[in-house]
Amino acid sequence: MNISSAIIHARPGDVAIVQAGLATLDGVEVHVVSPEGKLIVTIETDDDGSNVATYERIGQLDGVMSAAMVYHQTESEPYKEI
Repeated sequence: MNISSAIIHARPGDVAIVQAGLATLDGVEVHVVSPEGKLIVTIETDDDGSNVATYERIGQLDGVMSAAMVYHQTESEPYKEI
């Protein structure tokens, strides 16, 4: 399992469009949205390939100017960790 966080910078007039697009992506959760168009999100995926694909999809959403990973953690057996 991959867990990461990112700051997404949206065009100020397109924040609602970006939020709607992010809501369609599996494993993506929006936590904070600023008036300037910055969104803090967490992303949970099963593997590295899915993680990369999710970031690529985020970057292709209408209104997204940039997406920067801030944190990344990989857990090989998360249920054993609990």
